[in-house]
Amino acid sequence: MADHIGSRQRQILELLLEHKEGLCIDEIAKTVNISRNAVQQHVSALELEGYLQAGELTKTAGRPVRSYVLTEAGINSFPKQYAWFSTLMLTDLKNEIGHEAFQRYMYRLGDSLSQSYKYRFAGKRPDERREELLKIMDELGYKTSGKPDSNGTDPTTIKAYNCIFHDLAQKHNEICKFDIALMTSLLEKDVELTECMAKGRGVCCFKIIVK
Repeated sequence: MADHIGSRQRQILELLLEHKEGLCIDEIAKTVNISRNAVQQHVSALELEGYLQAGELTKTAGRPVRSYVLTEAGINSFPKQYAWFSTLMLTDLKNEIGHEAFQRYMYRLGDSLSQSYKYRFAGKRPDERREELLKIMDELGYKTSGKPDSNGTDPTTIKAYNCIFHDLAQKHNEICKFDIALMTSLLEKDVELTECMAKGRGVCCFKIIVK
């Protein structure tokens, strides 16, 4: 669950997770055993953060009562096991088809993703294609740097400071073929991985092969 959520707010979210249909302020207060005003403050804070939202009004013998329900962000604030499950699937796939076929599979995935970005490269010069690729990689979370280093920017080198599937790549380095295929397809030039964070380096470094 998100680290910044307080213990009482976490308790409220857990309660709403068990009651997907929603609960009103009084129902929450009674269950967590705190005052109605305190619940209102916590609910307001969670609503502001986007973790829950007001649901439907329920008619009672008295005034209508507003319930509160979890949003997708609220549901996603609870722990997920994506990396663990992905590792399980990829390990099984690799065992099923073998190392070389697994490499080809990851390459095809990267090439397939590149097709959705092709339109952004139409009519661009090689230097413009490189800059557009850096933008896309940053959008995907790779955290590239376009800033010159002490020796100036090398137009044939791309450095990524975040591996978006670091844990998976440590166990299955064939996944790096995904990056290479994506970059090769969009640049229309061969790309070679010369440094890799999954192998203990501080950065992933990709060399554009200029012929």
